[in-house]
Amino acid sequence: MVMIDDFLPVPAPETLSATYLVPTSARHVPSPAEAVSMLAGRLAGPAYDLTRELLDSPLMTVGTRPVGEFPKLPPDLLTAFGATERQLDRLAAATELILVQASYRPGWPPAHEWAARALAAALAEAVGGDLVDVFGLQFLEPARALRSLPGTDGRIRLVDWVLVPYSSDGDGLWFTTKGLRRFGLLELQARGVPAHLTRSFGAVMAGAARRLLRRWIDGLAGPEPPAFVPLPTLVPVSGRDIAAAYGNPAPGDPDAGSRRRGPGDDPGLRRPLGSTLLRLELDPATDPEADSFLSLLPPEGHPGPPGRYYAALCATLFGGDPADPRYARPDDAMARAIATARDGLPDVRERFLAGGLPAGTQLVVKYALPSADGPEFVWAGVTSWASPDRIHGASASDAATDPAVRIGQPVEVATADVVDWALLDETGVLEGGWTQAVLDAGERS
Repeated sequence: MVMIDDFLPVPAPETLSATYLVPTSARHVPSPAEAVSMLAGRLAGPAYDLTRELLDSPLMTVGTRPVGEFPKLPPDLLTAFGATERQLDRLAAATELILVQASYRPGWPPAHEWAARALAAALAEAVGGDLVDVFGLQFLEPARALRSLPGTDGRIRLVDWVLVPYSSDGDGLWFTTKGLRRFGLLELQARGVPAHLTRSFGAVMAGAARRLLRRWIDGLAGPEPPAFVPLPTLVPVSGRDIAAAYGNPAPGDPDAGSRRRGPGDDPGLRRPLGSTLLRLELDPATDPEADSFLSLLPPEGHPGPPGRYYAALCATLFGGDPADPRYARPDDAMARAIATARDGLPDVRERFLAGGLPAGTQLVVKYALPSADGPEFVWAGVTSWASPDRIHGASASDAATDPAVRIGQPVEVATADVVDWALLDETGVLEGGWTQAVLDAGERS
């Protein structure tokens, strides 16, 4: 691909489509119009109005068919993207699938996605199930799907629509995005990322996606979509980009609106601070069945391997190494934090079992995974705690040292290995998180 004055012309598609499935065995399924009417007063104007408009047009179709008429959804990939055993069991037991599809031109708003997700969420809620985002191969609870839709300001939280998966590569980790194609843009990728940067570089990918998507949408503005949109070959990524991607824009930012949980509220990640540059390069697919990518690389002339630049980039953005904490010997402040957390475990377990935790919160625990370099500390969401000595949950992150510990996968934790716990809601940490408070205060040993 030829660069023009430091810009990369990226082809724009003529139309985009969205597909959602609702597994069901219900005898009665409401009509699409009835389902949309159930959203009145619950869904903000932009998404609600677009859903009604597309439903009354040939741009949206809804149908119910026997499960056997569809290709089988891969349970391993669904699990990798967060599906629970209960969701997979409901899928296996379903006799029919409700198919919701919508198409629209590239640009803003992405009416095909908003309308299809809203209608699928309403139908899933009506039949007491979940919806499957076919593009992302991801189960969504109806309430979560509806929360991802825009408010009255028309803004969304990008990480509700764009995932950042990664896998091992020969020289480190291979990061990609999965969701930018919803908007017509090629997916991003970065190779050779050091394994200890899993969380922080994932946030960088989200920030880069947000920055490029804004340029992409601006380039599509106009009565007729262009054949190409020029994107800059040098992409600045700032803390503002990352915060906005997680729904927590800074005051005065064009995306500023209602505050939602973002990196600054994550118990394992400090708020992004600075700004840095990445180089954009087209990586066209040689296989016609494969996807092309936009690669994020160090700027031209950077000495050394890309991983060295990525580590420096994360240090610039997050004010130091924000990798998951590992403690060889806790100092006094960390020791007090761990002791405080452990002292509170019996009480929070009793509240969890009695259903006495605040509505809309999730209990998470941080525990130690042994490794050759010392323990790695990871978080897990608690699902059951019948025995005081064992906690069952779902991993809230991928472990750098244990390939079996992957986000969304079931884990069993010895209570003796727990060093912290926290109650989370959409605004962040409501209670607990003592060890992270020590890290954020700069008292890490």
